[in-house]
Amino acid sequence: MKTIFITGASTGLGKATAMHFAGQGWNVTATMRSPEKETELIKYNNVLVTRMDVQQPESIHRAISEAVERFGQIDVLINNAGYGAVGVFEAATEKQIHNQFDVNVFGLMRVTQALLPHFRANQKGMIVNISSQGGRITFPLTSLYHATKFAVEGFSESLSYELASQNIRVKLIEPGIVKTPWYSSAERLHNELLSDYNDFTESFNKGFEKFIQKNAHLQATAEMVAQTIFRAVTDESDQLRYPAGHDAEETLNLREQLNDEEFKAYVHSQVLD
Repeated sequence: MKTIFITGASTGLGKATAMHFAGQGWNVTATMRSPEKETELIKYNNVLVTRMDVQQPESIHRAISEAVERFGQIDVLINNAGYGAVGVFEAATEKQIHNQFDVNVFGLMRVTQALLPHFRANQKGMIVNISSQGGRITFPLTSLYHATKFAVEGFSESLSYELASQNIRVKLIEPGIVKTPWYSSAERLHNELLSDYNDFTESFNKGFEKFIQKNAHLQATAEMVAQTIFRAVTDESDQLRYPAGHDAEETLNLREQLNDEEFKAYVHSQVLD
């Protein structure tokens, strides 16, 4: 029985992925910052729920040790932990900028680097990094989030070359807008002195809400993305990128067809009221 190690498994995509793999008979190590609050995953006999914070290296090594002790080895790492900061870039504080990168990029790198010795010793393994359509296209007011996902895309693609020499595969999952509380729970970047942006921000908020409603039928649920992750892990291919959700597939295809000016005009027409 294979074992998967998932970061950020308390809610959303991480939790849905943990439940899906557990239901498929995999051993699952579901890591989160507050495991004492978890009430569903603890009911599975093949799931280890344990504390880990991707910003705390000692907790990463401890969680990996617990997983290996419980299940013998780890076969797949799902780097899912992350969050978004929303607002105009000029309003971001140094701390907010640092935290966005520390979780979404440096945290992902910490966990990956901590697990690589285990994969190399076994001469096999897989790293699945949860990126986003936002790692290849952008929307307004999420520049920090997009910057981190673009970084994850470049890091993963380059890493895939060197790790192939160790029989370790790297894959990227690129969800579109997923029906989770991500946007409503995102950290807000705000500075009341920057009123010059108010009209633009109001226009985007109205336009983006209409865009979400208009395209709701194309958007994936967390469970649907979990199914894409399962397919990526089990398809035995060297495919690198997996769009998740019909909206992601359509938007990424459109991005390949349009030049920069044309795509920016498309985004403007879709999300700016």
